[in-house]
Amino acid sequence: MPADERFAVRRESARASVPRPLTAAPAPAGVPLPPGLALRGRLATGARRPETPRGSGRSGSGRGGSGSRTPHSGRGGGPRRAYERARRAWDRPLTAYYVILGSSLLITVLGLVMVYSASMIKALDISKPATYFFGKQFLAAVIGGGLMLIAARMPVKLHRALAYPMLMVTVFLMVLVQVPGIGMSVNGNQNWLYLGGPFQLQPSEFGKLALILWGADLLARKQDKRLLTQWKHMLVPLVPVAFMLLGLIMLGGDMGTAIILTAILFGLLWLAGAPTRLFAGALGFAAVLAFLLIRTSPNRMSRLACMGVSEPDPEGGCWQAAHGIYALASGGWFGSGLGASVEKWGQLPEPHTDFIFAITGEELGLAGTLSVLALFAALGYAGIRVAGRTEDPFVRYAAGGVTTWITAQAVINIGAVLGLLPIAGVPLPLFSYGGSALLPTMFAVGLMIAFAREDPAAKAALAMRKPGVRWKTMRRRVKKRSSGER
Repeated sequence: MPADERFAVRRESARASVPRPLTAAPAPAGVPLPPGLALRGRLATGARRPETPRGSGRSGSGRGGSGSRTPHSGRGGGPRRAYERARRAWDRPLTAYYVILGSSLLITVLGLVMVYSASMIKALDISKPATYFFGKQFLAAVIGGGLMLIAARMPVKLHRALAYPMLMVTVFLMVLVQVPGIGMSVNGNQNWLYLGGPFQLQPSEFGKLALILWGADLLARKQDKRLLTQWKHMLVPLVPVAFMLLGLIMLGGDMGTAIILTAILFGLLWLAGAPTRLFAGALGFAAVLAFLLIRTSPNRMSRLACMGVSEPDPEGGCWQAAHGIYALASGGWFGSGLGASVEKWGQLPEPHTDFIFAITGEELGLAGTLSVLALFAALGYAGIRVAGRTEDPFVRYAAGGVTTWITAQAVINIGAVLGLLPIAGVPLPLFSYGGSALLPTMFAVGLMIAFAREDPAAKAALAMRKPGVRWKTMRRRVKKRSSGER
């Protein structure tokens, strides 16, 4: 082929490869073009769309238009959309982590404020500075915060390794309480160890944490070996060890702590899948034993008789229960203000320990007490979520045991203040004065935080929050563009 003919062929092929503007093909009569094709055709041919008068309606838009789109109705969609958004937010992987951390810290901080407000008159009455009890509680909160941080950062294997040493040390300390000259008696209960100066230790409070860790590890090992289907493996040695702890506690006369320990035992058995007949028998035995212990003690009988009273008797009985009701009743909706309580001026015994909830109701009103209840409810629900979503049996038993402990103790304390339950002498968790109760409780909260962090979805979410990982992820997602692309 000659050179001029080859050049002509190449020129024609180059022209054919150049994209040409799209033009709208003439449509058959009576058949409208699709909107997108018609628009491209008008743009390619330079035709302009005729202007629409303001008064005329447009298809699919405008107030008076007769298009296919209908205006959105906000009545039914608003609450439903808000509910769906809240449900999606609650189902996020880190929700339980933030709820446990936030609610526990808020309860502790509010408890410090109320301990200072409720104890200043008591401190001045014993010739101490007004900040005497608050200083001790603040020191315990700082130490407990360190324990909570350590527990939150510890792996689950290390928590399981601490189960047996913690149980043995706790049993040893509880035995020392009963040795004359070493143990101390406070309010008729022999359950304290003197540490020197103003510091005392109540080993039975650490017995709750020891039973949870040891029982969770024991049940997890038996579940791995598929032994929990037999009732003897479910009960032995969990129940005998729990009864040993209960016996050491009852030797000191502390029935309130024994009730909490019994609730923890029942919670562990329920999580292990104990049959209903076993629960019925255990509850019946516990009820008979509690009746005998209450019947044989005049002090416990008097506490039982104070349920639901609205005024003390002429001989001075039920004084604490009645004045607790007075404090709650005088608070109103928003209370008398911080520091303005009347009942803490010698009328209400133990205003900063067992009956601090009554002072909270008097100074912060119904709004303050409901806020405290909401925080405990959030903490309990988050603990149930951690226990229900894990596949590790140890995490499930330990998280369920801690949730049972904090929830049952809060219910017993608040129920006694409200006059619905007998006065058991147990503090409000994370709220009442008492370092011996605050330290193991904050460690247990750190335990639940560690369990919430161990969830695979939570691990991935926390890893995404690290700056290095987030930057690398963004670099992978962003595609490189050419210099001329906008």
